[in-house]
Amino acid sequence: MIWKRSAVLRFYSVCGLLLQAAASKNKVKGSQGQFPLTQNVTVVEGGTAILTCRVDQNDNTSLQWSNPAQQTLYFDDKKALRDNRIELVRASWHELSISVSDVTLSDEGQYTCSLFTMPVKTSKAYLTVLDVKYLKEEDANRKTFTVSSTLDFRVDRSDDGVAVICRVDHESLNATPQVAMQVLEIHYTPSVKIIPSTPFPQEGQPLTLTCESKGKPLPEPVLWTKDGGELPDPDRMVVSGRELNILFLNKTDNGTYRCEATNTIGQSSAEYVLIVHDPNALAGQTGPDHALIGGIVAVVVFVTLCSIFLLGRYLARHKGTYLTNEAKGAEDAPDADTAIINAEGSQVNAEEKKEYFI
Repeated sequence: MIWKRSAVLRFYSVCGLLLQAAASKNKVKGSQGQFPLTQNVTVVEGGTAILTCRVDQNDNTSLQWSNPAQQTLYFDDKKALRDNRIELVRASWHELSISVSDVTLSDEGQYTCSLFTMPVKTSKAYLTVLDVKYLKEEDANRKTFTVSSTLDFRVDRSDDGVAVICRVDHESLNATPQVAMQVLEIHYTPSVKIIPSTPFPQEGQPLTLTCESKGKPLPEPVLWTKDGGELPDPDRMVVSGRELNILFLNKTDNGTYRCEATNTIGQSSAEYVLIVHDPNALAGQTGPDHALIGGIVAVVVFVTLCSIFLLGRYLARHKGTYLTNEAKGAEDAPDADTAIINAEGSQVNAEEKKEYFI
């Protein structure tokens, strides 16, 4: 049983050993289309790992593999890192596969495949290196051999429930290998989250805060505090299991509430800042503002009346006097007789200016 997050697992088997990583850890990542697809790889120390990145639809865009230190290993078919263990397996517009031979524990980590679109799309592949040690023993008559193997690797909470399979092949088994399976049970510290019963707590209403905690072993009963101290009103603030129930809220309940969960591995906590809202203020915010609407209507009416008044004055001031041809030239005359003479003169001049074409 594993008691720490970074615990080391040791398994022993007899009569020879062939290890296979659980298929549940090899999950294909990514999505179809112009997006890189990768797969997690598990290999025994000293073996060869094949890292493959595929793109279903690629419009001649470059692919790149980089190691956990973000050093470029291959850019298309061009080798970028001087490491004789790393070789190109296949390079095309739809695939970039490389191999890492003689794998060591230091090679373990997250490798990145990048597709140089706009923006750049990436997919991760985790390389797990299994540290397997063999020990061969024989009895006194040299007729029976015992082979033991030790497997060391680091685990985290995502490995809980994963199956590790040991398969033994031997000529005496008539081509039917013996298989043993071990389901991992990983213990880890709790993860904590506080969920309120309503997003807008209002004065006078009840509120329930739920402390959602996950861990293995299951966390012990949670501890609630307010502003770093005990709950100030136990009669109104009731703790029931993982829930904190405040029967009716008031402004004095404002503050920071903290939930702590503990198991045999460690402790974790989460905080929630409570702000009690005034229900009358919330109703005023959601209802129509009649004063604002009245003000807008008044401004619109005032602007309309001013526009009508200015338009009327403009038309009145630009109302002109239109003169006929007979009256032209008489407008500056000092008296009526002169005006008539000027008008007649205009007509005479007009007669003189006439032209006839035959």
